Amino acid sequence: MEKIKNQSFPSVTTDEWKDKAEQSLKGKAIESLQATTYENIILKPLYTPKDMLELSDYPGGSDFRRGIYPLGYMTNDWKVAQRLSCQTISELQEKLHQSFANGQATISFYVSKSLLEINQSLGSVLADFYEQYPFAINAKMLQAPMLADLERIVEQKGDSNISGYIGADPIAIFAEEGSISEEYFNKWVTSILSSSQKLPALRTILIDSSIYNNGGASAVQELGIAVAVGVNYLEELQEAGMDLEDIFAKMIFQFSIGSNFFMEVAKLRAARVLWYRISSVYGADEDRAKMHIAAETSSFTKTVNDPHVNLLRAGNEAFAAVLGGIQYLHVSPFNELTGATPLSERIARNTQLLLKEEAQLKKVIDPAGGSWYVEQLTNELAEKAWGFFQQIEANGGIREALKSNWLQQQIMAVYKQRNHDVLTRRKSMVGSNVYANLDEEITFNNLQTRGSYFANEENALKIEEIPNRRLAEPFERLRQKAIKLEETLGSKPTIGLLCLGGLKQHKARQDFMKGFLAAGGLKAQESKPILTVEDARKFVIEHPGRIYCLCGTNDQYEIIGHDILAALKTESTELTLYLAGLPDKEKQDLWHVEGIKQFIHMKSNCYETLEAILSELEVSEVEETKA
Repeated sequence: MEKIKNQSFPSVTTDEWKDKAEQSLKGKAIESLQATTYENIILKPLYTPKDMLELSDYPGGSDFRRGIYPLGYMTNDWKVAQRLSCQTISELQEKLHQSFANGQATISFYVSKSLLEINQSLGSVLADFYEQYPFAINAKMLQAPMLADLERIVEQKGDSNISGYIGADPIAIFAEEGSISEEYFNKWVTSILSSSQKLPALRTILIDSSIYNNGGASAVQELGIAVAVGVNYLEELQEAGMDLEDIFAKMIFQFSIGSNFFMEVAKLRAARVLWYRISSVYGADEDRAKMHIAAETSSFTKTVNDPHVNLLRAGNEAFAAVLGGIQYLHVSPFNELTGATPLSERIARNTQLLLKEEAQLKKVIDPAGGSWYVEQLTNELAEKAWGFFQQIEANGGIREALKSNWLQQQIMAVYKQRNHDVLTRRKSMVGSNVYANLDEEITFNNLQTRGSYFANEENALKIEEIPNRRLAEPFERLRQKAIKLEETLGSKPTIGLLCLGGLKQHKARQDFMKGFLAAGGLKAQESKPILTVEDARKFVIEHPGRIYCLCGTNDQYEIIGHDILAALKTESTELTLYLAGLPDKEKQDLWHVEGIKQFIHMKSNCYETLEAILSELEVSEVEETKA
């Protein structure tokens, strides 16, 4: 045993590691393992102590990147802030009681007009809970009436024990609505000033970056916008007469957490670095200027198809949020897009409890601290986000950047990159553009829509809105199209696969095409091994259709593919034929001349190809109906 204990591994230099890695890469340079993110950050294949700048040895110090508390979650656990959906006061009461008994740690729910317009005061109902639990609410347009209701209860009871946050972010509302209302903004400022006196322990100034995340923004853009919005509120509220220290103490930041695990961890750490820099410039008290963060799992990454995969997505995002050092967390139910159920809501809440009790994250101080990769990513994000913040200020500040549509265009440019990667399947969305399940029953008709707050306001300035987008939406539209076709045809729309040669020769491309077609709701009808032209002709006769695809090796295409193509085109000029794979460039023109419409391969735009196929099937169905 002593001999084993005294053994040690020989030290290895970075150059030796590179040599070994390049051997594994079979001659490729180590730089081929680098990846560029949507933030224009180059991720290296290896990080070492040289990549880490000097930083605080403990959380709660320096620039707060490691958290705002010295002992992290051990003394200041993050709050389970699952937003409840309720239509009536009684339903809210019942759900709150149940949630608190099962691990909920905040008063958190979606605020609606129906709850505020009921005869029974919402504030009086919440008074049963707020002495024991903090609030965690983004009240949006209904912040002012909700605060007014609570203020009345506080005056009647003679206490002010309300804590947590009931916030609203007018600028985020403007961006989402596509309208800027100075009238509403001025009323919001008045409401903040009033509530700061009557509800001193409650945070009311929300900086909500989730709208930009759900619009497709990069982490750099989210951070730069959050800082710009925070600075705008500091300036406006100071001008209105609010004390600087009080403004900082009333602020809370809300971030949506996406699927890029380490980027999201670094994003939250970088956010604190940036806000520390701002608070230092303004000369704010360090304790009051600590950034408090409410996080939620992103809707941008969620899917209607195969919704149980959303459990994994939300779990990954929640894990990243906790490692990033948040104070409040909401995990979305896996089927939220089509209507959450008691089961999905319970699973969402339990996701956090598992992270606390099973993963033991509440007992670890700064679990991401010391990672050379995370620390370097934090530094790069902070610097690039500061640069983006300066660009916003150069464009006149956040509100002017929205009015000119400059900010919307910047976000759209990143969204187009993200969207292209999904359409071409460079980025996988399990259950949507890869591994689609054609047998699942999908409900699309309950997708949430939102109304417009400023539609009838004459003085509201119209701007380009930042819509709530989702990466999976293009493929969900294809699936809906396929379902409508199935209802018309009486069976799933089907594409014939002509499998050339033996199983080993066509299996790879056959499987590729099945997965490719399934992403658009199309079923693949596979032939038996086709060894002769007659085999192909027989399959087409027995499985009549309009569209077929040749699957096989490049050698098989040359041996028998041309003859099959000529025979099928001779018998029917209306057939549309595809070829799986990408032939050598000098041979592609011949295939097109002989009748191949398109080559389908790994770099194909999956969405555009499937949309074209579905459109052709729709047209052919209309033509057959007319005939």
